[in-house]
Amino acid sequence: MVDIQADQPAVDEAVRQLKGGGVVVIPTETVYGLAGRTSDIGAIDRIFALKGRPLDNPLIAHVLDSAGASSVAAHWPDSAKALAAAFWPGPLTMIVERNQNIPARASAGLDTIAVRAPQHPMARAILKGVGEAISAPSANRSGRVSPTSAEHVKADYEGVREAADLLVVDGGSCGCGIESTVLDLTGPAPRILRAGSVLASQIEAVIGPLVGGSLPMSQVASPGTRSRHYAPMKPVIRVETGDVERHLAGSTDPVVVVGGSDLVVPSPHRHMVLSDSPEVAARVLYNHLRDADGQPGDHIVIVLPPDTPAWQAVRDRLIRASVSESG
Repeated sequence: MVDIQADQPAVDEAVRQLKGGGVVVIPTETVYGLAGRTSDIGAIDRIFALKGRPLDNPLIAHVLDSAGASSVAAHWPDSAKALAAAFWPGPLTMIVERNQNIPARASAGLDTIAVRAPQHPMARAILKGVGEAISAPSANRSGRVSPTSAEHVKADYEGVREAADLLVVDGGSCGCGIESTVLDLTGPAPRILRAGSVLASQIEAVIGPLVGGSLPMSQVASPGTRSRHYAPMKPVIRVETGDVERHLAGSTDPVVVVGGSDLVVPSPHRHMVLSDSPEVAARVLYNHLRDADGQPGDHIVIVLPPDTPAWQAVRDRLIRASVSESG
């Protein structure tokens, strides 16, 4: 059975298991992560196996600070130092050239590595205790919605034989609720590969202009860039505000509609209100998607929020959640 523990004894046990080559689930301010030491190929392999994660999907190395980042990077550029000073610890991941002493498997075979410093105090205590970088993708099973609570993790792994002894360090609900912003610093100019809580305008205020354009919709040097991602088990249909009534017209089977507070959703359908604040909406988004998955009905309807910079990360998650398996 998956073992959920909290407080200092859980942190101490997580450190012991990680130092011994194990993997544990740790809380961060973004989502819960399935963690192993970045230098430990055996632990990295177990992360991929437990998640059922595609081997070309790189992991994020978690560190305490710029000094820790320097240990996994071949070169820690001035732009990374400036961004770390502005946003670390916090939900910004930077992609830099990988130190060749770090196993390529931790970066899905790439010469780059994604690195960030988490803000959650329990994650930082575990990092301090282990004394080296920890690689941790989101702790959900591959193809499921990212977990923002220990109970989400337990639900994903309950009954999975290989996870019978999996330790989940319970740090409460995640404060951000969506994965970190990922910024690629290895190209001719910095480029955002995954939207998150740190906005492009905030990054540009520190290091200047970024490469514009759409976010990638295929696997690149960042996790979370495949066209289908963050998806519930049920099919998801996305609509614009004015199309909700037309979609529900004549349907007697209940449907869960996830959307803003101004929607009018007639009975027997259920309106799961997505906050009008992008920060609050992000915090509860994955809870809503998991809750909607458990409600009656054969699909979920999502009404996209405004196409503005503040809503980019939430829109991105919802668009990827509504892409069919065939793409």
